[in-house]
Amino acid sequence: MNQFFKNKTILITGATGSFGRRFVDYILKNFKDIKKVVVFSRDELKQFQMQNEISTKYTKKLRFFLGDIRDKDRLERAFENVDIVVHAAALKQVPAAEYNPFEFVKTNVLGSQNIIDAALKNKVTNVLALSTDKAVAPINLYGATKLCSEKLFISANNISGNKNIKFSVVRYGNVFGSRGSVYPVFKKFKDSNYFPITDLKMTRFNMSLKESVDFVTWSLVNSIGGEIFVPKLPSYNIVDLAKAVDNSKKNKIIGIRPGEKIHEVLISDSELHCTYDCGKYFAIYNNPPLKISKKIRKKRLKKVKLNSYSSGNNLKFLNKSQLKKIIKDFEK
Repeated sequence: MNQFFKNKTILITGATGSFGRRFVDYILKNFKDIKKVVVFSRDELKQFQMQNEISTKYTKKLRFFLGDIRDKDRLERAFENVDIVVHAAALKQVPAAEYNPFEFVKTNVLGSQNIIDAALKNKVTNVLALSTDKAVAPINLYGATKLCSEKLFISANNISGNKNIKFSVVRYGNVFGSRGSVYPVFKKFKDSNYFPITDLKMTRFNMSLKESVDFVTWSLVNSIGGEIFVPKLPSYNIVDLAKAVDNSKKNKIIGIRPGEKIHEVLISDSELHCTYDCGKYFAIYNNPPLKISKKIRKKRLKKVKLNSYSSGNNLKFLNKSQLKKIIKDFEK
């Protein structure tokens, strides 16, 4: 891995978010030969806070670039002399997407195309876009925009020509404790006598912030272009998580929010035929161009033997004791 990042400049869009901050910190601390890390985001306050939090010994390797992925000209300027792009910027709140659909299209879809165009115009060699389980068979606007974003990045390999550039995607579920996940909601009800439960059958995949950083780093290093990487994750039932937080509270059924699913899916049934086992992770190659097909054959990857990959019928479920440990580790 050290060789991959040696003398490289990496830019992270949405780098002031929970993932971006942890990823920037990880890269600076673990890859001493990295040339430069560029933080690209539209929030000047978060950039200011991040500058104050990161050790001064990394100052020379860190650059802050204020901008919006909706602005192609700004992206083209930011991508100058950049080798690697990790695209984490997105609008993510499911209910907000249902009532502000085109705002999500402008950021998650048109913004993604701007990333692709800016990368192709410069000398970027690796582009990795972060996606979500909600992009699989989407029933909400947010998921639909992320599905479209996935398609744009994967198909970008077909228009790269002779350029030395790879476009890939990582797809995973909610990071535990992150904005939009259920644990922070339960914490808000610590002084109440109940927890709000959308549906007693609801399940979700579980992934820690550290695991997401490890997953993205591994995907960058191992990408050949055109794949959607998917982690092998355990699931949990929302009710079990509520009991792990506080077993004395009652459950109050409030109903499913607009655009929400009972179970999340990481690999659709129609993708299973082109999904390969990479050890800790899966890789989906759906109709790859010839140059990528040759690389797949060289890797000698084995196709998976799964009927589906859903949080509801997962082979591994977390029990209350395991969830309590996850909560304890998160709160450290």
